[in-house]
Amino acid sequence: MARNGHSRTPGGQDADNANAADFFVDRHIREGRGRRTAFIDEQGATTYAALSDATSAFSRALTRADIRRETRIGLILLDSIAFPVAFWGALRAGVVPVPINTMLPATDIGYILRDCRAEAVVVSASLFPAIAATLAAIPAVRLVVIADSAGMPVPPAHIALETFMRYEDGFIPPVAAKPDELAFLLYTSGSTGAPKGVRHVHASPRATCDTYAAMVLGIAADDVVFSAAKLFFAYGLGNSMTFPMSVGAAAILSPRRPTPEHTLALIARHRPSIFFGVPTLYGKLLHQPELGAGAGSDRLRRCVSAGEALPARIGERWAAITGVEILDGVGTTEMLHIFLSNRPGAVRHGGSGRAVPGYDLRLIDETGADIVGAGAGELLVRGESMADGYWNQRPKSRRVFQGEWLATGDRYTRDADGFYQYRGRTDDMIKVGGIWVSPVEVEQALASHEAVLGAAVVARQDQDGMTKPMAFVVLQPYHAASRELAAALRDHVKRRIGPWKYPRWIEFVPMLPETANGKIQRFKLRESMELAAG
Repeated sequence: MARNGHSRTPGGQDADNANAADFFVDRHIREGRGRRTAFIDEQGATTYAALSDATSAFSRALTRADIRRETRIGLILLDSIAFPVAFWGALRAGVVPVPINTMLPATDIGYILRDCRAEAVVVSASLFPAIAATLAAIPAVRLVVIADSAGMPVPPAHIALETFMRYEDGFIPPVAAKPDELAFLLYTSGSTGAPKGVRHVHASPRATCDTYAAMVLGIAADDVVFSAAKLFFAYGLGNSMTFPMSVGAAAILSPRRPTPEHTLALIARHRPSIFFGVPTLYGKLLHQPELGAGAGSDRLRRCVSAGEALPARIGERWAAITGVEILDGVGTTEMLHIFLSNRPGAVRHGGSGRAVPGYDLRLIDETGADIVGAGAGELLVRGESMADGYWNQRPKSRRVFQGEWLATGDRYTRDADGFYQYRGRTDDMIKVGGIWVSPVEVEQALASHEAVLGAAVVARQDQDGMTKPMAFVVLQPYHAASRELAAALRDHVKRRIGPWKYPRWIEFVPMLPETANGKIQRFKLRESMELAAG
């Protein structure tokens, strides 16, 4: 697989062809950016010209293997240059890539491959042994390509990525596609149950770049981007791939788990100018004694958080220590990236900010009526990056995709200045004594106590059948669980947010169940609570 150099320059693109591979890959060669670095991974770097060559070779190889247009191809790939090669190479051929969470168990990966009807799979060599039996049990999967297999044997029935692409030289233009034609599928993280395939069209990635990346981040060609969130997430896909590729910038890719130690080592080594993380990681990084100005990068100018609401305490401490404020934002797989965000120089710690230019937001009450001005309600959003619905999930598509609007299922408050604050999922809200209580508000109150590292709040019935909040709490190092501490935490919540909102029960736990991108899975806590009660 080519990593540097380039062959002949791609010719002009058909004006009617909206294939995303042209905008994100080939356009840079036509506009003279072919020699710029696109990606850096643990094996080396690749330029935009070399990426154009490699994606052309992958596209031709798919055609030779009779993987036809609109066929699904599963990408079970760690973050390396192989990911953009396979993703854009598939789009170039009109094949639909389906990035899959590499941390899922084999049974869940098998479910997604069957659900999307994948006929081909590209899998990282280090991941293949754990899913080999699963792949063999899916008759529809007739091509398995092994990526990053240097020094590892490839089973005879399959093929190494380098071998797959070896005899496919020469540029090939992307197949003609319409802006609203299906481009790729992303599966939801499963924070509320089984994953659903979200259908995104060719115009969606560029829409996120023209809005959030350009108008909030102000991303530029000389930026170097590093995202702790992986490419198979909607958040990571924008962070590490479409955002930098929209302007000809570079991205750092790492296949390793983003531990605080590894994250800081990469930042020090590559000196990124933009860093994307999640609240849990930012909290852990703050416990690293070596954390200092720029988190180790003298050119760090933007830090971004998404996935869960960022506690005010974390945002304030990060800005004080590193000198760079965190832009906390809100996005969904269905909208592809962030549509509600804090802005540079106008951060409100603990809040979600205002609508990103290009997106419209609404709050509605329980009857579906719009809330005008300040108030609280369910958040709806519309914008050009909105997905085309769920794959083979018509009833759910109708509930969530409401014409031009997407029902997020999230509850927010909005103040008179148009700033939003997250108050939890609509289905997670707890009514206590006739008053709605947000689990997130209680969690944030608990997290503001010096002894608390993390907390999750769910509803529990007392002996009289009345619903009250219950908290699962992870303690900071050097703090021990005790009845006295539990009582102190209850009093702390009462003082912070009101006497009726405190958790009636507190259980100290070593960790909270989370999705791979750091979202708390409250449904698992409810299930464990019900099992214990039964």
